[in-house]
Amino acid sequence: VRELEAELDAEQKQHAEALKGVRKHERRVKELAYQVGDRVSLGSGPGAGPAQASPESPLPAQAEEDRKNLARMQDLVDKLQSKVKSYKRQFEEAEQQANTNLAKYRKAQHELDDAEERADMAETQANKLRARTRDALGPKLSLSPQHKE
Repeated sequence: VRELEAELDAEQKQHAEALKGVRKHERRVKELAYQVGDRVSLGSGPGAGPAQASPESPLPAQAEEDRKNLARMQDLVDKLQSKVKSYKRQFEEAEQQANTNLAKYRKAQHELDDAEERADMAETQANKLRARTRDALGPKLSLSPQHKE
């Protein structure tokens, strides 16, 4: 259970880091889109459009790379979320099994305590009966050997 908790914590940290990366890349994509929009609006004439960006400009390539990174990060986030769900499910199952085993142990311990108490009571009663029997048969037993003579 502790191993699963540690693994779950590690996966959650990794998930948080991946989300940070996704947000960072999303901001970068928005920033680049804004910059591209500014360049297009500052372009020459009313016919200027996205095709107007120069091939030498690193912005479209960078934006495409950022989109790919964003997609990869989103895939990673999805995978990590699925792992987290799986680990949570495993943890809950292990916890449930541990609780079941603990209940069985407590029941067995209670039954053992009851059995020991009954055994002690039976032993006490047996000792009392032996003592009564000795007291009752004591004089007869001492007379019996004399009677045989």
